[in-house]
Amino acid sequence: MSVSLVKVETLSQLKQFVDFPLRLYRNVPQYVPAPRFDELRTLRKDKNPAFEFCEAEYWLAYKDGQPAGRIAGIINKRYIEKWGNRYARFGWVDFIDDPEVSRALFNAVEEWASAKGMQAVHGPLGFTDLDREGLLIEGFSERATLAENYNYPYYQVHVEALGYRKDIDWLEFQVSTPREIPEKVKRVTEILAKRSGVHLYEWRNKKEIVQKFGKPLFDLIDETYAKLYGTTPLSERQIQMYIKQYLGFVDPRFTKILVDEKEQLIGFGITMPSMSEAFYRSKGRIFPFGWYHILKALRHPKVLDMYLVAVKPEYQARGVVAILMNAIQQSAIEAGIEYAETNLELETNVEVQGIWKDYPKRQHKRRRAYIKDLKA
Repeated sequence: MSVSLVKVETLSQLKQFVDFPLRLYRNVPQYVPAPRFDELRTLRKDKNPAFEFCEAEYWLAYKDGQPAGRIAGIINKRYIEKWGNRYARFGWVDFIDDPEVSRALFNAVEEWASAKGMQAVHGPLGFTDLDREGLLIEGFSERATLAENYNYPYYQVHVEALGYRKDIDWLEFQVSTPREIPEKVKRVTEILAKRSGVHLYEWRNKKEIVQKFGKPLFDLIDETYAKLYGTTPLSERQIQMYIKQYLGFVDPRFTKILVDEKEQLIGFGITMPSMSEAFYRSKGRIFPFGWYHILKALRHPKVLDMYLVAVKPEYQARGVVAILMNAIQQSAIEAGIEYAETNLELETNVEVQGIWKDYPKRQHKRRRAYIKDLKA
């Protein structure tokens, strides 16, 4: 029986789109679903502020009457304006191991993008750099973090068979918590702090960090991430959305703020207890029982996930990011954390990878962004 595609147009269909991976990855412990409410909000055109400058279409594939795949096509106009490339994006892509299904899904995105005047399609990417991105090509036995996708090894075979080639890779590291901070690191960070005139801001509650640093944090992300692959500036509405999404769960033990003598933001590191096990067990849902697993993960963490790290460009050469990492590692030691997941780091970002040179680590995952030129 041939493959049929259905364009997602109703809320009921969108829920099917969001829930498809739960069927595909049933009983696969490496797969971690995104929070369902976040996925629905991100994909809804009446909820996500990215639609002020993005357009998107979603498709579901069926074979023999059964759900067989999904894909999103996205055009980010701010990306086109910033980078000068008329590229569409594919994302939220999942499919059974059937070339007919994957071909139909990608053809839908390519035809849509071509009709919109795009020159190429690249991905997997989201609406912004803060969405899940990249196709897993190494590390299939490793559990995903809440910030990243998991996919079967056959995805790479299908995507490359359809004419997509490598655009760029992201690396991921698992950094073990040492028994104590190396003396060399302690000495260096003390010297750096004195020379740079910066110090760690001792914050007490989430309300304080939101009110004092919420918007400056994301302004700093825009500034420091500006040259990274695929990034676009955030709108005011996006910033407010991400403040709620990221800062609502921060833990004072593992989120560090770096300020100057006038208490102006210089840098920060947002690290949180891993939610992978919690959301795997709850299937991405908070209610009715998801809260139990989430609270358990927050109260008794053994693994940390590193989400966002940024330092003002003029301070980066002074090495002050080491102050942030030292503080986070010290908190990890005190909390009995076994290791931290770095999440995605561009393979070209050697400065970030150099942060871990004094800590035991292993590079255990690799993700890839693919690109395909469209026929004129």
